[in-house]
Amino acid sequence: MAATKQQEAEDSEHNPQVVVTPSGAAHSVRHDRSLWRDLTAYWILGLCNNYGYVVMLSAAHDIIAQFNDEETEVGDEGGNGRECHLVSTGAILLADVLPSLFVKILMPFFPFWVNVRIGLAVAFSAAGFLLVGFANAEWMALLGVVITSASSGIGETTFLAYSSRFNKNVISTWSSGTGGAGVIGSLSYATLRSLDVSPRDTMLIMLVFPAIEAFAFWLLLRRPQVLPVTTVESTEELISDDKPLVGFKEKLSYIKHLFGYMLPLCLVYFFEYFINQGLFELVYFENIFLDRASQYRWLNVDYQIGVFISRSSVNLFQLNKIWLMSVFQFVNVVYFLTEVIWFYTPSIWIVFTIVLWEGLLGGGAYVNTFYRMSKEIPPGRQQFAMAMVVQSDSYGIALAGFLAIPVHNAICGLPASVRGVVW
Repeated sequence: MAATKQQEAEDSEHNPQVVVTPSGAAHSVRHDRSLWRDLTAYWILGLCNNYGYVVMLSAAHDIIAQFNDEETEVGDEGGNGRECHLVSTGAILLADVLPSLFVKILMPFFPFWVNVRIGLAVAFSAAGFLLVGFANAEWMALLGVVITSASSGIGETTFLAYSSRFNKNVISTWSSGTGGAGVIGSLSYATLRSLDVSPRDTMLIMLVFPAIEAFAFWLLLRRPQVLPVTTVESTEELISDDKPLVGFKEKLSYIKHLFGYMLPLCLVYFFEYFINQGLFELVYFENIFLDRASQYRWLNVDYQIGVFISRSSVNLFQLNKIWLMSVFQFVNVVYFLTEVIWFYTPSIWIVFTIVLWEGLLGGGAYVNTFYRMSKEIPPGRQQFAMAMVVQSDSYGIALAGFLAIPVHNAICGLPASVRGVVW
């Protein structure tokens, strides 16, 4: 008995978990002095995994523009058309999310060979930057975006599933890291382009991030020593709801229990990315300190700052009603849709404020969803549940990309509005 207790103590130090005693009381294991390694590693992994995805969206306007010498003026015959790219940045969004979604759908049903998966994610990330940087044709640039998307999908579904074997607070540091990727990715791209660094050199500089991802996973993150199952100090079997899912059929039937997490997150991201990739490009203020392309880039930076703040806030503030965030995000859609048609907002600073709010809602929905899951779903089922629910934002983003293209082009066909009041 003493030997058993000693072994449990050693295992708990390597992989702190919640231990359930015969009385049912839950106690967290304390004094894990190396926990900082796991928390730090997951922040870095979240940063590096989403960095390429964010950069490709930030660069969407430039990726389209480099293969189109001039913007197309679309509108009436009197010359009152709007200056638009007929292929919106929604096309880049689709190339950036569909491969990731495809990967996320398949991954939960494949063997969990974590080292192989992360090796592929790192290799694909580096290849994506190289392809976009050295692209001499549109198809080559889009292929780079597709490969980067696949890398992000492999990494996200694997890291979130793997988090079930660590302290639950790695969810909050992972989410904060993905939010940091938004800020650092969009800000670094906008800054480098503002300094007239070429697109090729910009992408080559960013190759440092796949290398950092490899370091964080294989050298900084500790290897879990025990499986993430609840310790029960009795001979009783786990109740059926706590048993790990086995086999394709059992996993498939469990998905319906996850809809309460998936649907609100899907809606938040659908509204959010419809704004970002269908409407952002059409928001334009003339004769201000930013030109058209810079306005698009810095609106993305502003949005990502909001995402970072909210994804880093879960240990201070939790919100269980994710559906409420989807309602607020729909209100943002109404504002931006009417703004790009009639140009009634007098100052770009008002737009920056609303975009920041949009980012806060999106990041808050993401981190609160997965933090709730880490507390509410039995440990034996968390690995599969995390890998499934992480798909839901991609469903929303993909639908937004498909809808953004025709809506964007329809607005481009309208006569250009004139901003009546400017502050």
